[in-house]
Formats: sequence, structure tokens, C-alpha cells
Amino acid sequence: MVKHNNVVPNGHFKKHWQNYVKTWFNQPARKTRRRAARQKKAVKIFPRPTAGPLRPIVHGQTLKYNMKLRAGKGFSLEELKAAGIPKKLAPTVGISVDHRRKNRSLEGLQANVQRLKTYKAKLVVFPRRARKSKAGDSAPEELATATQVQGPYMPIVREKPSVELVKVTEEMKSFKAYNKLRVERTNVRHFGARLKKAAEAEKEDKNK
Repeated sequence: MVKHNNVVPNGHFKKHWQNYVKTWFNQPARKTRRRAARQKKAVKIFPRPTAGPLRPIVHGQTLKYNMKLRAGKGFSLEELKAAGIPKKLAPTVGISVDHRRKNRSLEGLQANVQRLKTYKAKLVVFPRRARKSKAGDSAPEELATATQVQGPYMPIVREKPSVELVKVTEEMKSFKAYNKLRVERTNVRHFGARLKKAAEAEKEDKNK
């Protein structure tokens, strides 16, 4: 007889769990296959860098990620223009272009223009035909020493802000930030009304 309020044993031991186990024995072979594919791709795209075209520095979306820097889809037309690179030439020399992107800040624009200029200075352009070199192609000496860039190049690194230590003065201690904010908010709210009032007063003075 069962004593107390116990759970009745009801074990299900006929589920054939081994039929549903997922194995991962193909992982080492896949690793080898991916490596071979990377090497094959590097040979195919030679002398271009293995990491693909140059990407711009952009900020992540939303409040959670907008302080982080990442690689974007492509450089905007404004950035290319500022760097002195024609938009049709850019994809042919390993620069990705995104005609939809707009520059929202001057700092972002300047950073990407500088990135383009640095890339342009390091760029080695091979002629389409070995014996026929055109304007814009690199010199034969540069071509002889050029090597294919393996892995990421011009990586995106966020600079750490420098902290300056200052001595707290009596003026800083006496400053009331909350009161100052309230006054400034009031000034902004009444700006239009005050402007209108001043214009009316000026008009009355002229009529007198």
C-alpha cells in the first residue's frame, strides 16, 4: 500500500533515445574542407587581399550597440568624393561602395576619408595586361615586391579616450547643474515668445 502523497512511479524507458542523438563526427573533415576552400579562393583572387574589399567604419544600430564600431557595407559617395576616388573606379581597386549610405556626422566622414586615403597610399594596382600598363597602374618595381595580404587588413580599432585629472575648485563645487538645466530649458521654451515680444516692442518704438 502506498503511504503518504507520493508520486506514482511511471518511468518511460522505451523512447529509443539513441535514434535522436545528433553526432558531430564530420567536424574535423569540415575544418579541412573549409581551409582548402580558403586556399583555393586566395589563388583565384590573387593578387587581391583574401579578406575581400575594403569596408568603412560605422557605428552599430540601436542604443545598445551605437557606441561600438564595426565594418559597414560600403563607402558612401560623399566619402569617395572627398578622398578623390571616382565611384566607378572604386570597386575595381578593392573598395566597396554603398550608394544608399548617408553621412550623419562629420567625425565619421573624416575617419572614413582618412581610411580611404591610407588605403590609396598603400595600393598596388596591377595592369590588366602584363605588357600594357596604363595611367594609374603601379610601377614595375612595386609590382615585383607586391604580395597578397592574408587575413584582415586595416583592422577597425577603437581608440581609448584619454582621461585628464583636474583639481576640484570652489567654483565647481558651488555650480548647481540642476538649476542651470532648468533655466536653459525655460529659455528654450520661451525663445519664440520672447523673440515675438521683442519684435513688437521694436515696431512700437519705430511708430513713436
